[in-house]
Amino acid sequence: MKTFLFQLRNILSKNKNSSGEFQFPIRYKLLLITSIVLLVSVSGVIFLASYFFRKDSEVRVKENNIKINEILSLKVKSDLHSIRQDVHITASAIFRNTQSANGIAKELFEEDQNFVFIGAYDSSFNAKFESINENFLQKYDYQKQEVKNILKNIQPKLKKSFSGTTVIWNISPYFRNPILCISFPLSETKDTHTILVTLVKLDSLLDAFQTSGPVETFLVSEDGSVLAHPDAKVVLSGNNLNDLPIVERMKKSTVDNGQFRYENKDGEFYLASFKKLGIGGVGVISQVRETKIFEEVNNIQKRNVYLLIVFLSLSFIVVYIFAKSLSIPILKLVDASEEIRRGNYHINLHATTHDEIGTLTKSFVSMGRGLEEREKLKDSFGRFVNQDIAELAAKGKLAIGGHKKYCTIFFSDIRSFTAISEKLQPEEVVEFLNSYMSEMVKCVQETGGTVDKFIGDAIMATWGALRDHKEHAKAAVDAALRMREKLIEFNQGRGTIKKPLIKIGCGINTGYVIAGQIGSSDKMEYTVIGDSVNLASRVESLNKETHTDILVTETTYQEIKSEFHLLSMGEIEFKGKSKAQKVYAVLGRKSDPKSPKNLAELQSMVGIEPTSKKAKK
Repeated sequence: MKTFLFQLRNILSKNKNSSGEFQFPIRYKLLLITSIVLLVSVSGVIFLASYFFRKDSEVRVKENNIKINEILSLKVKSDLHSIRQDVHITASAIFRNTQSANGIAKELFEEDQNFVFIGAYDSSFNAKFESINENFLQKYDYQKQEVKNILKNIQPKLKKSFSGTTVIWNISPYFRNPILCISFPLSETKDTHTILVTLVKLDSLLDAFQTSGPVETFLVSEDGSVLAHPDAKVVLSGNNLNDLPIVERMKKSTVDNGQFRYENKDGEFYLASFKKLGIGGVGVISQVRETKIFEEVNNIQKRNVYLLIVFLSLSFIVVYIFAKSLSIPILKLVDASEEIRRGNYHINLHATTHDEIGTLTKSFVSMGRGLEEREKLKDSFGRFVNQDIAELAAKGKLAIGGHKKYCTIFFSDIRSFTAISEKLQPEEVVEFLNSYMSEMVKCVQETGGTVDKFIGDAIMATWGALRDHKEHAKAAVDAALRMREKLIEFNQGRGTIKKPLIKIGCGINTGYVIAGQIGSSDKMEYTVIGDSVNLASRVESLNKETHTDILVTETTYQEIKSEFHLLSMGEIEFKGKSKAQKVYAVLGRKSDPKSPKNLAELQSMVGIEPTSKKAKK
């Protein structure tokens, strides 16, 4: 440090001008500032790096605990549901054919060797049937009476199942093997006077809890006893872990998951988290000792100190050597960036070196030109969202302002879209909407229409507004029928929660609108407005009440009646209209032999619930 200050003083003394003022080049400023910043920040960097690394490690451990809990809880929950389902199916089969009870149970034991026992009891604990896995008895040298005596001893524990709850209990202490006892009512809604009891080997669950690394995971019951643990001896002993604060916290928690830092009786701190399964009060707990977490953090901290010392020494030399060659081009780049910030993209800058700084200078100039072109492009086309409109604007064929046009307006909407969205993940909603929209937009474009906008799951399109179209009404109805056909194809293979059936309603109206660019000076949009647009939207909504999928107004009807099968739905009063409007349902093309002949055939084709059933509900 003393040597550095001595050299710096010599530099300053050599850079005095005749008037005694210092001439302090930027390379020396850069060296001085860099040195001071590095020297001052060394201690701060060490402290902050250690602090944030420690915090980051803690966060990662907590996240890891949560992930492990989620994975294990899904695994355990799935296994428990599978066990319950297998037992319930077997019991139901036995009740239907009591003469073959042992044979039916034997099939279960042969299919899954983990099942030890299955039985059903009434409220007085009289056995309706009992079956024991003979292979288990022979392999582990147990007697049937021994198993029955164990079940008799734990009957008070199983009484809780008669109240409609599931009891999960570790009865390994009664055996020489890890065994889990599960009891639950035969039917939670019809018959709570009969419970099903099963004994299952814990081998698969114990394997799931054999985690590597410092994380310790275990499964506890609602009374705090161990159900699964990496150490099989703990399971066999049936230890109660209520003395662990994380277990007590889980039992008192009103939510199904949480995190907690606690100190055990030996003075060791743990980072722990829990996840309730929602079955029989069972929960998964994972915990890590803090000493294990921060052991590597402390080692890294020491290594960082040594590295900082080395890099600090090297930085003094490197900065001094390259400061001069870097400072001048960098200052020019700074001035050029300021010009760009002001909006001047014509940069008068030339590369003076053939290294990275020279390349950066050329790239900077090229970037300025690219920004200028991008700015022009953004100014010209930033107002448009429709490709057809953008192409017309680029060719100079799109006039500013609005004009009156006679055209056909189309609206479509997905039925019960909110209910569908609630059952899907956001990315799943976007994926299915993209697939659906792609097919529907093709129908619009293939018939000469223009998609005006997407309104959530709804589509607004026009025929004859942007481009002249002699048979715009016919084209719009033809597009709607194509959508119906595409939707039937789209729905093939669907019908599950993740892939629900899609039903839509379409409304079509023909009339005069104002078409043009509407918006502000910063953002404009080519669209159509007017009473005809509003009527098309309201007609689309009417499909819910009429149990149809495509409705057209009187004006559209007059232009297409010769080519399509149409069914009058009567006169409907619409908000904003002084007179009731005639509305017609589109059955199909007259040239199509498969076209529905009546409303019932239409509803059957597109999967709409018939009007009579809807009214009955």
